[in-house]
Amino acid sequence: MNVTTTANPPQERRVPTLVMACVGVFVAYLPVTTVSASLPAIQRALDTSTSQLSWVSVAFVLPMAALILTAGVFGDVHGRKKVFQAGLAFSGLGALIALCAQSIEVVWAGQAFAGLGAAALLPSTLALISHTVPDPRERGNFIGVWATSLVAALALGPVIAGVILEHFAWRWLYLLPVPASLLALVVSTKLLTDSRAPGTRRLDWPGQITAALAITALVYGIIEGGADSFTATKVMLALSTAVAASVAFIRVERRSSSPMLDLTLFRSPSFTATSLIAMISFLGLIGFFFALSLYFGMVQQLSTLESAWRLLMVCMVPLVLGVPMGRLVHRVSPRVLIPGGLLVVAVALLSLTTIDANTSFGSLAWRMALLGLGVSFVLTPMTATAVSSVPFHQAGMAAAANNAFRQLGGALGPAVLGALLSSRAVDALPGHLTDAGLGGATIRRVTEAADAGGLRSVGRLRLGADTPRVLGAVSQAFIDGLRLCLVVAAVLTLLAAVVGFFLLRRPQQQSVLPATDPAASVQGPRTPDLPTAGTRTVPGAGSRPS
Repeated sequence: MNVTTTANPPQERRVPTLVMACVGVFVAYLPVTTVSASLPAIQRALDTSTSQLSWVSVAFVLPMAALILTAGVFGDVHGRKKVFQAGLAFSGLGALIALCAQSIEVVWAGQAFAGLGAAALLPSTLALISHTVPDPRERGNFIGVWATSLVAALALGPVIAGVILEHFAWRWLYLLPVPASLLALVVSTKLLTDSRAPGTRRLDWPGQITAALAITALVYGIIEGGADSFTATKVMLALSTAVAASVAFIRVERRSSSPMLDLTLFRSPSFTATSLIAMISFLGLIGFFFALSLYFGMVQQLSTLESAWRLLMVCMVPLVLGVPMGRLVHRVSPRVLIPGGLLVVAVALLSLTTIDANTSFGSLAWRMALLGLGVSFVLTPMTATAVSSVPFHQAGMAAAANNAFRQLGGALGPAVLGALLSSRAVDALPGHLTDAGLGGATIRRVTEAADAGGLRSVGRLRLGADTPRVLGAVSQAFIDGLRLCLVVAAVLTLLAAVVGFFLLRRPQQQSVLPATDPAASVQGPRTPDLPTAGTRTVPGAGSRPS
């Protein structure tokens, strides 16, 4: 196989490549919401503690966030098709392990393998699309479909979980990814064309080790700090390690002849903006989903399936608008689309601060649909802009970096907003208990339980005739915490909008000299120009503008 990436792949491979990329991103993102919606059922079945349960999601997120960049490099060096297929294999294997689990530790192992598979699938799917569709204008349409598949996985996950939990045990959640991964693996062998980055790029192990250490330590420190205390020795050690590893990563990458993440990419204002927006917006958005799902379960006492139908309102609009948004990417400046969408998201989040325990579904529906409208203006343009703002041969690196920042934000979202929600709710609980007319002994007993085990632990207390008033006070305290989370998420979203307004630029459609131009042979493997359709890149060479 030719190890270089050409800018003129066969036209007939475009649709199969898009289908495989959509299947891959669907398989990668499906466990995010199916498992999250099923954590109470897993806790009851395996009799786990709250801390053990929290690591079910973390076991998936950590390898995904820590290894996405490495997966992008592997694809550039060894072939994106191979990495894509490896991602499908690991996803299926992880689901199979969790399907057979009899203990929480085995579930962790299955989640970790699935996270490793997702780390391979996310950058490879985007890189395959970028290779097959080098023209940024055409690529926007394809990325619109890709983003729609991502949203579909997030939307259908809770619904699938709810249906399964209504009729079967929790472990059957993991059945669907097994045949889906296996079938996609077999089909991709025939349909996909492999590609690699041109030049002499190689694996950057020092960069990989320091990046994985920094991301793992940061996520661990935030999660443990939220569950325990940010002044705890293990938390301070983890956060200090994250800072030291981040500094080491920057130093290593600046000196590397073949960096895992070429820091010169951040000279592009659009790439820098999309990276920051991906992290900030997903921190707020995924944290919001986490808090709102708790609201449906703890305050409104809804089942998993009932909660899923409500959360589906957020995803329906992006599902409908995903493809049209792909067409708008190169007609409307991302400086308008992305900040505008983020402003809509912020307005929707602030509108949700008025909800209470008795808010109807109809009152929630329009606000969540408004949130989905804002998301649809952000997701596809953000991804398309990130890939289009870098040289063609660095598409895999850009896709991996964008996904890494997105997953880092997604990992930190529930940890940060969950810690804020819990802290605010516990602080507000004594006041609501007093307002409910409860006695001092009951207030002390309830607040001690909440301080030790969170609001959920209050539901296990035997309080006799005081139970309805206590649960009402707990709901009010939770809503206070939820409102704080919504305000913080809105502020983060506004911050992302400001970043986008000042840094985003419209992707420039550029061309390259024909391969026969003698000057082309002396260009280095890194170039600030982006080849488009109708051009080709010389093996081992870059390109320059006409």
